[in-house]
Amino acid sequence: MPEGTARLTGRLIGTVLDGATGKPVAYASVAVLGAADAPVSGGACGGDGQFVLPGVAPGAYTLRISFLGYQELRRVAVVVPESGGTVDLGTLALLPSAQQLGEVEVIARPPLVEEKVDRTVYHAENDETTRGGDATDVLKRVPLLSVDLDGNVSLRGNQNIRVLINNKPSTIMASSIADGLRQLPADQIKTVEVITSPSAKYDAEGTGGIINIITKGNDLRGGQLSLDGSGGTRSGTLNLNGGYRTGKMGFALGGFGRAGYNTPGSFSNNQLTTNPATGAQTRTAQTADTRQNQLFGRYTLGWDYDLTKHDALAASLTYGTRNATFYQDALATRTTPLATGAATTSVRNVTTTDDSGTVDASLAYLHTFAKPQQELSVLALYSRNDRTYQFDNDTYAASEAAALGRAGNDNPSANQELTAQVDYQVPTAKDQLLEVGVKDIKRTVQSDYRYYGQLALTQPNNSFHYDQNVAAGYVAYTLGLPHNFTLKPGVRYEYTSIAADFGRGTVGDIPSYGVLVPSANLLHKLPSGNVLKLAYNRRIQRPSLQFLNPNLQAANPLIQTLGNPVLRPEYTNNYELGYSTLLKQANLNFSAFVRNTSGSIQSMRTPLGEAAYPGAVRITYQNVGQEDAYGGSAYTSLDVGTKFSVSGGVDTYYAVLRNNVADPLYAARNAGLVVSGRLYGSYALPKNWNVQLFGFYRGQQVQLQGAQSSFAVYSMSIKHDFAEKKGSLGFGAENFFSPSNTVRTSIDSPLLSQTTSTIQHITSFKVYFGYRIGKLTADARPSKSVRNDDLKTDENGGGSQGSGGTPAATRPAPAPAPTEPAKTGAAPK
Repeated sequence: MPEGTARLTGRLIGTVLDGATGKPVAYASVAVLGAADAPVSGGACGGDGQFVLPGVAPGAYTLRISFLGYQELRRVAVVVPESGGTVDLGTLALLPSAQQLGEVEVIARPPLVEEKVDRTVYHAENDETTRGGDATDVLKRVPLLSVDLDGNVSLRGNQNIRVLINNKPSTIMASSIADGLRQLPADQIKTVEVITSPSAKYDAEGTGGIINIITKGNDLRGGQLSLDGSGGTRSGTLNLNGGYRTGKMGFALGGFGRAGYNTPGSFSNNQLTTNPATGAQTRTAQTADTRQNQLFGRYTLGWDYDLTKHDALAASLTYGTRNATFYQDALATRTTPLATGAATTSVRNVTTTDDSGTVDASLAYLHTFAKPQQELSVLALYSRNDRTYQFDNDTYAASEAAALGRAGNDNPSANQELTAQVDYQVPTAKDQLLEVGVKDIKRTVQSDYRYYGQLALTQPNNSFHYDQNVAAGYVAYTLGLPHNFTLKPGVRYEYTSIAADFGRGTVGDIPSYGVLVPSANLLHKLPSGNVLKLAYNRRIQRPSLQFLNPNLQAANPLIQTLGNPVLRPEYTNNYELGYSTLLKQANLNFSAFVRNTSGSIQSMRTPLGEAAYPGAVRITYQNVGQEDAYGGSAYTSLDVGTKFSVSGGVDTYYAVLRNNVADPLYAARNAGLVVSGRLYGSYALPKNWNVQLFGFYRGQQVQLQGAQSSFAVYSMSIKHDFAEKKGSLGFGAENFFSPSNTVRTSIDSPLLSQTTSTIQHITSFKVYFGYRIGKLTADARPSKSVRNDDLKTDENGGGSQGSGGTPAATRPAPAPAPTEPAKTGAAPK
């Protein structure tokens, strides 16, 4: 090479598989060795077993691949040519090791965020800033997701999402995703999968996509017991988890408790209503101090047993509980009819209680065949949520004496699901996989409600019974095409039958219906190792109990909510284009999407127009909306050496909402740009200290009749590991420079002009601890679980592409530092 000429470098790529099962070996260590086995480069495989090692100088090398529980593999005479370029090493098989393993040196850490063909995977176990929190705190960190201060989650601006826990549904999410997420401890979440393009294997429900929360399980051999907790100015937690596995049987037991306290705030509401019948206008002003107390618990028991080499059983039992009380102290109301100017006033204390208990029981059978990737699974799930919502409205001062006294509502309800599912997959040829399955969900909802005090004068007691059965079948095919293309088309058919009745009176006609939902995912792996993907899927969104429940919720009598039992599902077409690349030390991911929804279930706010409630607004739901969204996202992660990593991203979309109502008094249309972003950083300090920072910003949200203001949250965590990383002690702080966060919601329509302001004091400081006894060794095990991905959930408040060799574009971890190796007895996560 002429002097002064830059020397070209090459890139090594390949896929590490289990030599016995043919499945990817996630996070296997890959090292490039030169003369005398001197390390030249290295990294870790992604979750799909693929690795990309850039920046390797021309020459001949030895490739060493290792992972706990497998025999080390060496590939000699790996040549990078003088011209550089990409050297594809193809498939590299690791053979299981039968030897007893001791301490293992972990030389690479998995990435915080991993991009796959149909999903974004967030490795929550690597984020210390969520310690002592719940699943809501974790989801704030996940790319593509947005979480408001009330815990409501949206994916690319769409709150019609389905949340699974370990690939299984739970009625804990049936009434409110925000409430359900608060029952999941952040410390027990391993990964969060955001599935933007679900295949036909997943239920057709969830127009925005699917969020799958994977918890830390007992998939290893040996015994372990861990205790951790936290205490702070806003909340405290306590966790106890244990696992034991020996021979063919394994057990897991866990308990989690979290208390939320000392969360003061304030509320104000100003509105001008116009009576649609008379045109009379009424102005109302409200203010109150707010506070809340919450107590959550979650208790799990898991069991699995290997019947034979190819047959396994797994069962789990989970109980979750939630006790929440919200207070509006001295809610002062001033109501003024503009025609007379004679104002009336009242002051009341409002107490709202929302308690629930959830039972999830599942049983799964898995049979694997001698042929790799061929398997049959049979799954069953029982899930039930018993919830009691009640409020007490005590008016102790009023300009009209007749308004004094108490009013309230009791609303016990139950949501029960029985699910059976059978799935079968078989390779039909090289790089081809056929997946078929059937499923049935039987759902029963019961809601009883009664009123007392002044509300009993206008609202009769009643009950609501709702039966729904969803029968489904699907077929999906993964096809490896020439020139590194992978295609996965699929189609799913679901037939829904419904029966509903009131204790008094009849429910309107709710016909049964069938829907055919196709999906297609195309992935192209470029010679450089970059990935291009294109996806389409059609989805439906069934209304959940929150939208159907005819119980009148009027804790604040001027803002009343009433469900609609005859709502129909909404339909959405999703289109997505994504590109992933590696640029020097950075992993870059870009995506663009288009979403079109018809028959959208939207809230309608209109003046009530009743003499008993002057100036009151009634919120109901109708299938009258059209929603279109056009947007994209960009995400990057960067590792600098072995100590510092930073990642961040921006999500943006342009939303167009309209309700297609001809009457100008009720017609609504709105459009606007929504931007959000997040930034995460981590730095490893000497002597087992680590510091992490996180920040999230959500811009103004576009709503059908108005908008909601922006907000920002941020946190810092400092942790120290001791006793060979068996113990940890840390300190965390959130929003320490901004003691309060104010969220304003504005509504502007011909009949209603409203501005609501909610202030929350969210500055918090906490101390957390953890200690683990026992030791586990690798014993990876296959598993299957039920997925119920349906029901539209609280609007206010893809699945794996099979085993078709779909690659990820994940930046490998940097080569290990020779001076400070980390040691552990467990496999890298």
